[in-house]
Amino acid sequence: MEIKLRYHLSILALFFGLLLPAFDSNAQWWKKADEAEKERSKGMLLLTTEVQTEATVAINQMYNFHFPEAEREFNYLKIKYPQHPLPDFLLGLMQWWKIVPNTRSEVYDDRLIEYMDQSIKKAEKIYDETENPEAAFFMAAAYAFKGRLHAERKHWTRATLAAKNALKYLEYSRNFADFSPELMFGDGLYNYYYFFIKQNFPLLRPVLWLFPKANKSQGIAQLEKVSYQAFYTRTEARYFLLQIYGIENMNEKAYGMAKYTSETFPDNPYFHRAYARSAYMNGNVEEATSLSKEILRRIDQHYVGYEATSGRYASYILGYYALYVYRNHAEAMNYFKQCMEFSKATDATDSGYYWASVLGLARISYQQQHYDEAVDFCKEVLEHAEKKSPQHTEAKKLLSESKKARRKKR
Repeated sequence: MEIKLRYHLSILALFFGLLLPAFDSNAQWWKKADEAEKERSKGMLLLTTEVQTEATVAINQMYNFHFPEAEREFNYLKIKYPQHPLPDFLLGLMQWWKIVPNTRSEVYDDRLIEYMDQSIKKAEKIYDETENPEAAFFMAAAYAFKGRLHAERKHWTRATLAAKNALKYLEYSRNFADFSPELMFGDGLYNYYYFFIKQNFPLLRPVLWLFPKANKSQGIAQLEKVSYQAFYTRTEARYFLLQIYGIENMNEKAYGMAKYTSETFPDNPYFHRAYARSAYMNGNVEEATSLSKEILRRIDQHYVGYEATSGRYASYILGYYALYVYRNHAEAMNYFKQCMEFSKATDATDSGYYWASVLGLARISYQQQHYDEAVDFCKEVLEHAEKKSPQHTEAKKLLSESKKARRKKR
């Protein structure tokens, strides 16, 4: 027994005796791997595999409106990299996504600005010491989000200054080719929204001479490329493409993008309502109905981010179908009134959905031969709705028909 034990021990000794020299020759394998990673990422935190893995999980939680989980991970990154601008930028980005479901809300404005300012401060320090293009990238991104918020609040001077700084640092960060998919996001936004501002904000046209010329179609193409090539900015690109496709009446593209983003982030209320709206715009009755009813259910259940703005979309879609597809006046009336209440709750009585709902009530009154009510609803639309809107045009026509029918009835 003792001989066998000694034999086994000798075999083990031989095994480790053979293994250890080989292991010793690679004893610092992890250091070599670390050096290889540093070489691959060129010292850029954004390009390191570990950070990409950690950040991706947290960023996906954020886009899925799981904010406590995302915040926990972002704060972990802040502890791990206290002098780097990435964690503060991500915490600021999370504040923006809290705003997205109802951009009229200013509850998160101060925190967003505070986090972006902290990110800029840390990036400036790094850039002043090393001229690191990654630091320039973060300054460009943080200034861009500040400009985005200021534009939303119609603080045009602040928005212009932030945009100028964003473009300046975007140019500085071009020295690093590995950032090209991320940088294209800024280029795409600039190229498209230069023309959007020019067409829709006449008072801002004199400001545009401060900025270089742009190419609208190139902007859309760039954002589309970013939406499937970039690592950090692809979801932001998809968010903007959903808006752009809507503005440009690219309904099929909007539907495909909305469906994909909503299925990728099923708890995101913005992508959910964009999916419902695009299904509605493409005539997918059953799909739009199901999506809209689910939105209202989630509002009733107090899901994070599901509030009156999404309710306005969903209730109008359901009211429209109840009136024009299912011919159910009682149900249509309830949904239209619900849409109007949601609009009032978000101070959005200037929206098309609000006046389309009033017009829907006018149409129901007309079909039920309640012509006095129909006339009153039409007059309300004509008095308050945008004169160039389709609701104004339709109300004018229906008012004439209602008055004529009322005279015949009398």
